[in-house]
Amino acid sequence: MNPDLLRNYLVQHHVGRRDLLRLAGAAGAAHLVAAAPAAAAPDAGGLDDTPFDYADPANLADWAPSRYGPDDQRGALNEVTPAKTAAALALLRPRREVTTYNLGELMWNGFPAFSTDPRRTYEQRLTIWGYPPPPGFQEQGGVLVSLEPLGANRVSVHEERFEAEFSTRHPKPLATTFQIGSQLDNLNHVGAAEFFYNGLRGPDIARAHGTIRLGAENVGPVVTRGVLLDVLGVKLAQGRAEDLAEPTTGGRPLLRENYRITVEDIRDALEFGGVERVEPGDAVLFRTGWSGLLAHRHPDDLARWAGSRGLPGIYLREARWLARSRPAIVGGDTWALEVLGNPVNDDGSAFPVHQELIMRHGIRIGESYVVDRLAADRVHEFVFIVTPQYSQGATAGNTPPAALGQPRRR
Repeated sequence: MNPDLLRNYLVQHHVGRRDLLRLAGAAGAAHLVAAAPAAAAPDAGGLDDTPFDYADPANLADWAPSRYGPDDQRGALNEVTPAKTAAALALLRPRREVTTYNLGELMWNGFPAFSTDPRRTYEQRLTIWGYPPPPGFQEQGGVLVSLEPLGANRVSVHEERFEAEFSTRHPKPLATTFQIGSQLDNLNHVGAAEFFYNGLRGPDIARAHGTIRLGAENVGPVVTRGVLLDVLGVKLAQGRAEDLAEPTTGGRPLLRENYRITVEDIRDALEFGGVERVEPGDAVLFRTGWSGLLAHRHPDDLARWAGSRGLPGIYLREARWLARSRPAIVGGDTWALEVLGNPVNDDGSAFPVHQELIMRHGIRIGESYVVDRLAADRVHEFVFIVTPQYSQGATAGNTPPAALGQPRRR
């Protein structure tokens, strides 16, 4: 550890003595201050990266029915009780200003997404009703409904539509999806062959509009404690340049492609933020710096964001360690949460962390959440709020979440 790097970081971020004590353990800086006590957390013994074969019916009894009962459709959201919500709101100290943070990515035409067929696209078009549009409006994709206003009071109207496209897999043009941008995956999103959360089978629940079990209608508004695990902040404080990637076009730091966030990294991030432990019903959010790649919409940055060289994130051991604490949501600022790219998952498996969290534990996954302002204000515990789309059978909701927090005094 280079002590000069740590001092520079502390000065830049106005970290006080109390925070320095918290940093001491995470940054290995015991020679600067007395080390803080280790955070209470689940033991990592007995956890490994062995993928589990959820698709084998012989293994069904090992993971279903759910701990929440054979008819459950909410998974770990059952941990967000009225008492849990009240405790989260109690984090906000009276007579202190509260900052509201938007944790959602700004959506714009051409927003990048995981490659599928049909594509995940976001192409928004404005419709005009009631006046002549500006030059080039229709040529650029805008839609003129009518030049004439509505009614005797001459009402004019703006409304949006989403551009559809033909797919090689479907004969009708298809438009957008909730599985793009900042999103909260539902328990019907990822399974193993025909099996899904709680042992439900795809052929039994799939319908043309969505699924008849496990869809977005089972989520409801979520208000709980949020915990920021600022892994990038820890690495910057430690001067761990080998764990960082080439900065974004705008010069923002970020974890390197296919960097695996370890259990030890998680513990360091808890201590870095002065958070004692992950608790049942929490929303646990990772910061890798990856959302910075979207800031300038530079083609090179967008290609990196889409995972052309891999993504940082957690793997199975970390997912299993977190699941022992039963958080309701585990998310982050990448589009996958889990690490992608060799050598971590070079065994041919695809999204095993999604299977582990969603299928076995009923823990929803949040993706593409923007947490940099929380990190800048050193808000590591906060009130997490999200009300996903109330859409029957939907596999995700991409309404932006929010956080209520109180920045630490400079």
